[in-house]
Amino acid sequence: MSGTNTGVPSVLAHELPHPVPAGEFAACPVGDVFRRVGDRWSMLLVILLGGRPYRYNELHRAIEGISQRMLTRTLRGLETDGLVRREVFPTVPPSVEYSLTPLGRTLLPPLSVLADWAVQHEAEINEARSRHPGARERGR
Repeated sequence: MSGTNTGVPSVLAHELPHPVPAGEFAACPVGDVFRRVGDRWSMLLVILLGGRPYRYNELHRAIEGISQRMLTRTLRGLETDGLVRREVFPTVPPSVEYSLTPLGRTLLPPLSVLADWAVQHEAEINEARSRHPGARERGR
């Protein structure tokens, strides 16, 4: 936040073009991070790995409903983004451990703020959903 935007949330500090060009939105680094944060499994993995390193099978057992394929894909994506480290130990058979990188650890505070906001406003969100037409059909 710059001095000229004191008190203005950073997401509102820059005016977006109207309409927002699809290519610009797709290439935006903020949108890219939001897509990662908003996917079904990534933030759950970041939270788990924020507590301690895990072996692959431990993670698979720790998350009910995630397939091995999706766990592998999500871990690879987080590793590609520099948020998770994959360490292979020279044992027979080889064992693999996943942990957060220093960059991944920096995601925990803003993620905590978002989680705290969600908990604080859960009743209001649920009330709004109950009044919205079609909310029940979408499983909300």
